[in-house]
Amino acid sequence: MTLSLAQLTGQDTQFLVPINARPNAPCLHPEVLEHLEALRHSAHQAGFTLTIASAHRSFDRQLAIWNGKYRGEKPVLDDHGQPIDIHTLTDNERVRAILRWSALPGTSRHHWGTDLDVFDRQALAPGESLALTQAEYDHGPQARFATWLHAHAPRYGFFFPYAQDQGGVAREPWHISHIATSQSLLNALTLDGLHHVIAQAPILGQQAILEQLDWIYSTYVTNICEVHSWNG
Repeated sequence: MTLSLAQLTGQDTQFLVPINARPNAPCLHPEVLEHLEALRHSAHQAGFTLTIASAHRSFDRQLAIWNGKYRGEKPVLDDHGQPIDIHTLTDNERVRAILRWSALPGTSRHHWGTDLDVFDRQALAPGESLALTQAEYDHGPQARFATWLHAHAPRYGFFFPYAQDQGGVAREPWHISHIATSQSLLNALTLDGLHHVIAQAPILGQQAILEQLDWIYSTYVTNICEVHSWNG
């Protein structure tokens, strides 16, 4: 399926389909559903309840997150997970600080419906909420699930674009991506197209973003971990 620039950047979501008939069900790219269901079934057989924390995210939703962080209304964290006082930073520094943990609107892989943040619902204690932190997946309640997921997800056509910190997006052990679909969409999201979208958007720090968009594109958009081969 070929997507338009509006679809690639989360501004047009009509191509997405809900994963089930429940109200407000997460939406995904139609080519992902079958493989996700197979992965979920395998997880169930292994004793886990694979649950989606985040699937598709629209441009407007990502824009609200970005602008909220840029204004200091939402927390911006450093590499150690500690809050940063955004008001002490220059425009360029604000942009780079936000990018560490939050995608620039138009560049999020969640726009495509091919990427998901997942967790094991059974591992949460009663009343406990998921924070999506590295500690949860490294040695906390999601650790067993994370070990299983990293071993089995590739068999069902998924990989981990942020399995390691490569100097761009921080490591996200909860983030899986559909190999066959996401690779073609990443190739379709060009720097010129992204520049056009950002230049038209009501995004805070726009000038600082556009001045370093080449660097953002190479560091945060295309700088992902190796995709292991899959014959699906």
